[in-house]
Amino acid sequence: MPFKTKLTPHTADTKGNDSHLKKVFALAITSFIVFSFTLSDSGYLPASTLSKQQWVDSVFNSLSENQRLGQLFMVAAYSNKDETHYREIDKLVREQHIGGLIFFQGGPGRQAVLTNRYQKAAKVPLIIGMDLEWGLQMRLDSTIQYPKAMTLGAIKDNSYIYEMGKEIARQCKELGVHINFAPVVDVNSNPQNPVIGYRSFGEDKINVSQKGIAYMKGMQDNGVLASAKHFPGHGDTDSDSHYTLPVIKHSRERLDTLELYPFREMIKAGVKSIMVAHLAVPALDNRENMPTTLSYNVVTKLLKEEMGFEGLIFTDALNMKGVADYYKPGVVDLMALKAGNDVLLFAQDVPEGLRLIKAALANGELKREDINKSVKKILAAKYDVGLAKYAPLKVQGIVKRINTPEAELLKKKLIEKSFTVIENQEGLLPLNNLERYAFASLTIGLNKGNTFQTYLSKYAPFAHHQLNSWNNSQAALTEMMNKLKNYNVVVVGLHGVTNSPKNNHGISSAEIAMLRELQKTTKVIAVVFGNPYSIRYTLGLNHLACAFEDNETSRQLAPQILFGALSSNGKLPVSPSTVYPVGWGNTTEFLGRLFYTLPEEAGMDSNILNKIDEIVEGAIRDRATPGAQVIVARKGAVVYSKNFGYMDYEKKRVVTDETIYDVASLTKVLGTLQGIMFLHERELISLDGSVQEYLPELRSSNKGSLIVKDVLTHQAGLIPYIAHWQKTIEKSVPLPEFYSSISTPKFNYQISDGLFASTTLRDSIWHWTINSDLLSRDLRRGSHYVYRYSDIGFYLMHAVLERLTNQPMDDFLNNVFYSRLGLATLSFHPLAKFPKEQIAPTEKDKYFRNQLVWGTVHDQGAAMFGGVAGHAGIFSNANDVAIIMQMNLQNGFYGGQTYLLPETIQTFTTKLSGNNRRGLGWDKPVISGDGGPTSDKVSPRTYGHTGFTGTAAWADPESDLVYIFLSNRVHPVAENTKLITSNIRTKIQDLLYESIENYEKSIQNTQR
Repeated sequence: MPFKTKLTPHTADTKGNDSHLKKVFALAITSFIVFSFTLSDSGYLPASTLSKQQWVDSVFNSLSENQRLGQLFMVAAYSNKDETHYREIDKLVREQHIGGLIFFQGGPGRQAVLTNRYQKAAKVPLIIGMDLEWGLQMRLDSTIQYPKAMTLGAIKDNSYIYEMGKEIARQCKELGVHINFAPVVDVNSNPQNPVIGYRSFGEDKINVSQKGIAYMKGMQDNGVLASAKHFPGHGDTDSDSHYTLPVIKHSRERLDTLELYPFREMIKAGVKSIMVAHLAVPALDNRENMPTTLSYNVVTKLLKEEMGFEGLIFTDALNMKGVADYYKPGVVDLMALKAGNDVLLFAQDVPEGLRLIKAALANGELKREDINKSVKKILAAKYDVGLAKYAPLKVQGIVKRINTPEAELLKKKLIEKSFTVIENQEGLLPLNNLERYAFASLTIGLNKGNTFQTYLSKYAPFAHHQLNSWNNSQAALTEMMNKLKNYNVVVVGLHGVTNSPKNNHGISSAEIAMLRELQKTTKVIAVVFGNPYSIRYTLGLNHLACAFEDNETSRQLAPQILFGALSSNGKLPVSPSTVYPVGWGNTTEFLGRLFYTLPEEAGMDSNILNKIDEIVEGAIRDRATPGAQVIVARKGAVVYSKNFGYMDYEKKRVVTDETIYDVASLTKVLGTLQGIMFLHERELISLDGSVQEYLPELRSSNKGSLIVKDVLTHQAGLIPYIAHWQKTIEKSVPLPEFYSSISTPKFNYQISDGLFASTTLRDSIWHWTINSDLLSRDLRRGSHYVYRYSDIGFYLMHAVLERLTNQPMDDFLNNVFYSRLGLATLSFHPLAKFPKEQIAPTEKDKYFRNQLVWGTVHDQGAAMFGGVAGHAGIFSNANDVAIIMQMNLQNGFYGGQTYLLPETIQTFTTKLSGNNRRGLGWDKPVISGDGGPTSDKVSPRTYGHTGFTGTAAWADPESDLVYIFLSNRVHPVAENTKLITSNIRTKIQDLLYESIENYEKSIQNTQR
């Protein structure tokens, strides 16, 4: 709505003075012409048309006395109330000409609608304020909650605080909010403070000042006013000014030294406004029941004159008991203006306030020049925040525009950077050499299935336990300690920690005593999810960290830091005890493990990656697979990890992070090939050597002269597959010399439920394999055959690996790789370690096992070989597969340890032949033409493998990208090829590169 001008200044006496009347009329006409040429349909005066001073003077001169005085009032508004409330605000805007609103509870969409409504009703655009200390979520639903100030106080790098201020400013502008009543720069020197506490950056005045300035500049550099509060300092109180009038008895010298220090620094740094608190401070004003808000000595003499502050001065909310218990509405407004405040915040009776203010102006109790100065300061602030060119808010899509992935990512980074390791005896953290430990976890104050424990399991096998609340019986604590004492490491999450200093912040001494006793026999790592003052009640624990807040993000991040997927350098912002003073904190290092974050942190577009959901859900609807797991990692970060559907079409068991799939031929690269690379770099095997050098029994066979690298590249002339199982049945009935329906010492290889193979069957299979035919000689090309994919070569490599390591392959792989990597699910023989219900079933075998294959390897040959074979047999969830692929992508380094050398990875993942896309064991993309196993967007350096059951694992070094897809597409019948013919896996891979391209384009557009 256009700004409405008045042709006659109301403050001028025009009677009986024609000359003066002409001047006034000329001024009005000039003003009207200026306004006529500067108005637009979309808003008020364009800032480019008039300078700030011109705009302020023009608006001020156009206002009546009532309209000017109305500018001093900022009234409380809500977007979660009814039409009665909304009409009350309409009336105050239209009839009392209030200058602004402070919005409280509601939602962003509703508030945007109301903001447009109220702005349309206003003669002068309203300045909108909110208390958003930790972002919009402090007041509004459907928005992001940033960390509280005390959490931010632990962050070493203040640039993160600046970025938070910048992002909150962006969100405020989307919502039409012009001033954020933040930051709190009270120095919280009193641990018993019931109202400031976690709202303060801490007890160190320099840290408080620096972080307050960073927050303030982040907002003000981006067009939103900051307001330093609560002047002259609310940090050393043991009562709450919302309910009473707190008294601060410190000397003026102490106030100057501590409480006032951050405000002086904020003023020097350019803060645009300050909020005055409702405090009784005898050293500044010794009148009884005189709140600092209403004190001329505090507001004018101290803040304005002595400290030189020229910006806007806001009262704290005038409905708070700290003033409301002593002074009536209207009276308190007048007193606040007399004290020197500019804006009356949360005024409760505007008409009465206006009546008393006008009377005070008439009798000289208030100086008109002081009021006019305040009004002009308010108008100047409106100009600064862009209200001279006001345009209505765009309501549609506002929630999405506010809650961007980048905004969520910033929240994560702030919480990550605040995490503080307080005690770390013997340098246990970050956890390394995982093979040494048996892990358990305990959460106190959380139920089963919590995020903290879920993320712990991403790094190591854990046995999880819970105490759902504090104040457990001694019997319950003893029972729990007996369960935990046999583990090497117990990670404990302390939840339910309150911000109130009452009752030890909710921490019970009995549970802490149990942990102190437990650590006599095992290593206990405790993480406090809550107020750092609570740490005084956890003293004596040898490994202790503080996550400051208890939310899903902190629960996800804590395990990542404990295991070195992220580093930690947070410092305590307060002194919980003399043992741990302010500034205390241990640095922990990054060990090169996968961490979990949003795509944007790794340079990918969330919106594109989310399209993976549509592809997988479509595949499930088309019955290409009953369910799936998909993981995408880039630059060492898991940026997409989702589970879809069910383990079967009966929809009895949902796919979760813990679901284990038969990965089929991924076994070749996740298992056997890792061992062969290990042997190669130790010069125990030569790629140019013949197989018979390692397996002498092959010398008299047609396979003795096969070259290792030809076997690994599938060009050794080996036939693709041998149906060994057909030799062990007759008319679909298992032959008794090979199988038994019960497990006995002679028949102890489980093939499936109720079917056990003879221990001699493995020798038979090996004999049949050695004596199998090679491909026709006309397929031979020079020193090797044409490329033909074959499982047989990995039977041979399996035998080589076991012969050279002198131990079963599964034991070797577990000792050298899997246990050290902390893989929680990846293994052979899953039924020996996991409940059957955790494993996705595969095929309903109607020709060999005559039943549903569930928990035993799908591949017949691998099953007959005892469940451990070079070409199949591994079961895993997607997370563990991603870890092995990431280790290879990181040139053999992971979790602080080196598994393989970079040159080994390079040798084995490089394409060797012009007529064969494969590397040594690894599959590779088809670079020209169709029909390859990958997207055509991958780089030539990409390597990985696919599996018959519907699995895929790929790593692209050029894009620093890992992609894992696990499914049981062979359930219930292996002939279901929809997953393959629909190119589900490659379509998903296409999106990964599109996501990278889109992100890079968005960055380029932003930089322009």
